[in-house]
Amino acid sequence: MTTGPPAGAAPRVGGRWQAGRVELFTGGLEREGDYEGLELDDRDLTGHDAREARFVDCAFHHCVLDGVRMARAHLVDVSFVGVRADTLDLADAEWRDVALTDCRLGAVRAFGGDLVRVTVTGGKIDYLNLRDATVRELRIVGATIDDLDLAGTTARDVVVEASRVRRLDVARARLTHVDLRGADLARVDGLDGLAGATISEEQLAALAPLLAAHLGVVVR
Repeated sequence: MTTGPPAGAAPRVGGRWQAGRVELFTGGLEREGDYEGLELDDRDLTGHDAREARFVDCAFHHCVLDGVRMARAHLVDVSFVGVRADTLDLADAEWRDVALTDCRLGAVRAFGGDLVRVTVTGGKIDYLNLRDATVRELRIVGATIDDLDLAGTTARDVVVEASRVRRLDVARARLTHVDLRGADLARVDGLDGLAGATISEEQLAALAPLLAAHLGVVVR
């Protein structure tokens, strides 16, 4: 339930807050809500339902988003800075020009989504589920992701820099111009899906036993 508009905001019309010059938003998130030009700072939004909502030019700073539901939401020019959540539901959501910076997230359910120009910088994500998503221009820089699930994903122009990925699943993935040389990879599942990716010689050497087992090659 929305607790009220930000101070000085124009009236709410059809689920939309008319932001004008107002930046700080103190209300709640609503299903199918329409939010534009708003900043949410140090808010606890645990459990809010923002399914099918629209966020344009919005910023979440040091908010708690645990259990927030944003399935089928539209996020355009949105930044998340220092956000925390054990679970975050972004299934089938549309992302355009989205940045996550120094966030601490548990399970992020973003499967089936459409992601364009997304950057993850710093922070830690336990499980980033991008299964069956369409991803274009994704950068992961200086982050730790325990489990990066790209199974069935169509991904183009992805770069991982100075980041640790403990488990990467690329089963059934379709990769084009995916640069994994900056990833500290501990485990890779679905090796067939690595086609189209670029890895370093060191990564190839580390993956050699897995590749041999996958191909049924006996090394003695």
